[in-house]
Amino acid sequence: MSTARRQPVFKLGVVDLGIETAVLPGGASLQLAVIRHPGASAVVAVDGESRVVMLRQYRHAIGGYLWEIPAGCRNAGEDGRRCAERELLEETGLKAKQWDRIGAIVTIPSFCDERIEIFLARDLTVSKPAPDDDEIIVVEWMDFDQALRMLSEGEIQDAKTIAALHLATPMLQRPAG
Repeated sequence: MSTARRQPVFKLGVVDLGIETAVLPGGASLQLAVIRHPGASAVVAVDGESRVVMLRQYRHAIGGYLWEIPAGCRNAGEDGRRCAERELLEETGLKAKQWDRIGAIVTIPSFCDERIEIFLARDLTVSKPAPDDDEIIVVEWMDFDQALRMLSEGEIQDAKTIAALHLATPMLQRPAG
């Protein structure tokens, strides 16, 4: 799809909503409401005991708390890995020596271009967290297998967390070496 024109509607924080006149591959022209997003990164951080750090985070839009992995939006000029490092430190106080990019997801392609790069972080050290003012977060460690059970039982509903835990599983099941 090529975008011929964009009419701004509303911009606040990462929400940049506009009406775009688009020409589809078949030649049809139509107007679409589209949210443009700077991109984000998410982190599956696992320690030497096969525990994953999880966040119990309050989300106003859904009216409650969700289980999530550390994640956040990219700053201007920031690549995915740097964003992942920053978000892990800010939200959990953790730093990692080993980083692997394990995939990416497109969250809501029907009306938003957000892409989230997903990283596996290991060889962790503890520092001091510095969450943003709007983040209500409880940091908890759990056995990776417990997190997978929570997925299958529907306790984890956040899409990026579901995808990331599934993407990390094969790497964590490989023998060391």
